[in-house]
Amino acid sequence: MGNYFQTFVDLDATHADARALADSGLDWLVSEGIVRAELTDCVLGAPLGHPPGPSWAKVVGPEDWEPGGGLKVETERTVFNCGQGDPMFAKCPHCAGRTDFCTEWLEEIEGAWEPFSEAIGDWSDTGRAAVTCPHCRRPGDLTAWTWSDGYFAFGYLGFEFWDWPDFSPGFLEGLSRALGGHRVVLMEGKL
Repeated sequence: MGNYFQTFVDLDATHADARALADSGLDWLVSEGIVRAELTDCVLGAPLGHPPGPSWAKVVGPEDWEPGGGLKVETERTVFNCGQGDPMFAKCPHCAGRTDFCTEWLEEIEGAWEPFSEAIGDWSDTGRAAVTCPHCRRPGDLTAWTWSDGYFAFGYLGFEFWDWPDFSPGFLEGLSRALGGHRVVLMEGKL
């Protein structure tokens, strides 16, 4: 078993506007009846979150079970990830060269992960980091690299739903509109 989460990360939010954007997104979610405004003990790893609202079912795919948790809104610099497991590779934003972190037999490739691990630490501390591609030798902004299974996203605003059915594609579009048309990605994970 375990707990599943789906996180919608605003890729365009800055530290300065994250709180105001979070308020806009939450206002939309509450006005649509997707979550409730009040805070309760309904999310894993946080003292309080927003429980499902009366109209939660209108934003999920085929409704076969009710949400088991609520919504946590993150408004700080965060390295969002998919929880269990590790990424298998990352692709360069310049040449699309693929840096594998393990072999097809899932054996770690020595030295492949270290530049990324260091950059993730730097980004977490400062909000900026780059990784030099081993293929084209150009430094690429860490936030522009793409990850296997969308494993990482780097941002200042995330809407993390715990133990909800899969969301419909229209929900992502609606949330993006509520955030001023910002680019929003969906990450799915398990703990």
